[in-house]
Amino acid sequence: MQLPEHGANPRHVYEKFGMEAPAEINDFSENCNPAGPPRAVFELWPKLISRLNAYPDPSGEPFLSGAANYHGIPVSSVIAGNGAAELFSLIAERYRGKQAIVVHPTFSEYEATLQAKGVEITRIVASEEDGFKLPVETILNSLSSASVVYLCTPNNPTGILPERADLLSIIHKAGEIGCEVVLDEAFIDFIDESKSFIAQVKDFPHVIIVRSMTKMYAIPGIRLGYAVAHPDVIAKLKSQLPHWNVNGMAAAIGAVCLDQEAYRIAAIGHANEERKKMTEFLKHHGCTVTDSETNFLSFKPPNARKLYTDMLKQGIVLRHSENFRGMDGHYLRIGMKSSEEMEKLRGKLTEWFENERFLE
Repeated sequence: MQLPEHGANPRHVYEKFGMEAPAEINDFSENCNPAGPPRAVFELWPKLISRLNAYPDPSGEPFLSGAANYHGIPVSSVIAGNGAAELFSLIAERYRGKQAIVVHPTFSEYEATLQAKGVEITRIVASEEDGFKLPVETILNSLSSASVVYLCTPNNPTGILPERADLLSIIHKAGEIGCEVVLDEAFIDFIDESKSFIAQVKDFPHVIIVRSMTKMYAIPGIRLGYAVAHPDVIAKLKSQLPHWNVNGMAAAIGAVCLDQEAYRIAAIGHANEERKKMTEFLKHHGCTVTDSETNFLSFKPPNARKLYTDMLKQGIVLRHSENFRGMDGHYLRIGMKSSEEMEKLRGKLTEWFENERFLE
C-alpha cells in the first residue's frame, strides 16, 4: 500500500487504510508549533480582511524587508515564495538537465522537484549504524560530478543538526569546483538562529538557503517561505517567478511573525523539554531514537507498521518512514505537541509496548 508522502491531512491516511476516522484525532505526523499562530496574527486579522480588495505588493512586502532586517542582510539577497515548496521548484529549474546529490533519509520534495525538471539524481544514504550522521567523506568524493548538493539542516526526518565544520567542508569544496549547495533550514528556528548559515551567505555565492515560516509560526495554511542567496542568484530566481506569487495577507502576517521573539523562545523551550521526555521514554522501552535537536524525532520500535496502524485505530497519527530512504518503513516520526497531547501519546504507547511484550 502506498501511504501518503507527507505528514498532516490525517484523514487521507484513514482513507488509505479503509478505516473510519475517529471523531478525535491527535496528529503527531506534522511538526508545526503546537502553540498555534502568534497572538499578533489574530490581532492583525481584522485589518487584513479590510484590505482584501487591494493588490499585494509584487515583491512580497512588507515580508521581504522584514526577513532582510531580521537576518541583517540586504533585501536584494532575499526572495519570498508561496511556501518553501514553490521555492524548491523554482531552485530546481537552475539544474535542469544537470546532476544533483541528495542525501537520504530526507525531505521528499527535493527529489520530486528535481525529477520534474529532468535532473539526474545521485543518492547518498546515511548509515543507520552510524546514527544517520552526515556522510561527509562520501559527499566530498561525489561533488565533482554534480552541479548541486541538497542538505537538510537540521535534517528531516531525523532532526539531526550536522556539525558546522562538516557543512563548511562541503561548502568550501563545492565552491572550489563550481558546485552549488542548497541548505534547507526549515526547522532551524527551533534550535538557534546562530546555527543558520544566512549570516555567512555573502561569503558563499554558491549557497542558497531556504527557510519556511510554516513550522515555527504554525501558519501552513497561508503558504509562506523565503530563500537567501547572493543578489545575482536571487535576481535570476525572481525573473522566473509569476507576478504576485505571495498574497498580501501572507506577506503582512509573515512580517508580524518575525517580530515575535518571546514567542520563539517559548517554542524552543517547549520543543526541547518535550523531545527530551519523549526520547527518554522511548529509550526506556528499547527503541532506537535519532539524535534530534529540533521539534520532532524519529524512533525505531519493534514493529513500526503494526504500531502505526494500532495507533491509528486509537486516533493517534504518527509519521511513517516508508518513503524515507535508509529508514524504509522501520522508523516512525513524532512531532512535539502540547504537554497534554504528549502525555496522552506516552500513555497509549506504554499500553502498546506492554501488550507486545505480553504477546512475546
